[in-house]
Amino acid sequence: MFELAIKGWSLDKDLQIIQADVHMSVEDSLIIEEPLCIDVGLPALLHSALHDTAPNRFAPADQWERMPFFVCGCGDPECRGFSFVVRHLPGEQLELSSVEERTNGSYRELETHVIPIRVYREQLVDIGETYLRFVADLDYRPYFQDTVRVVEELVKQLQLTLRSE
Repeated sequence: MFELAIKGWSLDKDLQIIQADVHMSVEDSLIIEEPLCIDVGLPALLHSALHDTAPNRFAPADQWERMPFFVCGCGDPECRGFSFVVRHLPGEQLELSSVEERTNGSYRELETHVIPIRVYREQLVDIGETYLRFVADLDYRPYFQDTVRVVEELVKQLQLTLRSE
C-alpha cells in the first residue's frame, strides 16, 4: 500500500519555502523519512497524479512540472532532491520510480512500485488541500510566483477526476 504523509508544516520566512516532515512508503519499502522542502515540487507531485512525469532538477522554475517532488530543506532543487518518474498504466494503476538524476539530463532508476491510481490521487488531493489551507493567511512569496495558483488548479482537476471515477 502507498502512503504519503506530510506533517509539521512550517514557513521559512527568510527563504519563503514551506518545510515539513515527509514520510513516503510503498508496501515494506521506506522511500522517504525526513524533513524537506515541499512546496518547490508540490505542483509536479500533483501533476503526476494526472500525467506521466520525468524530473529535471536543473530546469527553470517555470518548468514546475519537471521539479523533484521533494527537495532539500534549503529549497534549492539543485542541492538535493527526491526525484520520481511516474508512468500511468492501463488498469487504473501507475508506476512510481525513484530515480537518481544526473547532470546530463539522464537518470538511474533506483526502485519502482506499482500503485493503485485512486489511492495515489486521494492522498495527493489531501496534501494539496492541506497546503492551500496552510498558505491561505501567510505572507508567502514563493520563488515560482504561480505556485499557489497552479496548486489550486491541479487540486480542482484531481477532485473532478476522483468524482468521475
